Amino acid sequence: MFTNCPVQESFQISPRFRKTVEERIARLERDARHDEAQVSNLVEGGHIRRHMRLVGVQREEALRMRLFLDRTRTRLPRPLIEI
Repeated sequence: MFTNCPVQESFQISPRFRKTVEERIARLERDARHDEAQVSNLVEGGHIRRHMRLVGVQREEALRMRLFLDRTRTRLPRPLIEI
């Protein structure tokens, strides 16, 4: 996670990049829910532990990306006509 970044620091990102990150977060969270539901089909204990570790990593990455987005501002698109 962002351990050395000041709390007040913020970033500007493009609307396209924000949309890409938001889509990735949604995909990670959806995959984590699906993978967690599949645990009931597993038998071997080691496989279940590895599978749950995968679910945890997916959720952790989604949270990390959400925290990043919380600290960003979306840059306004450039005007189509130069002023």
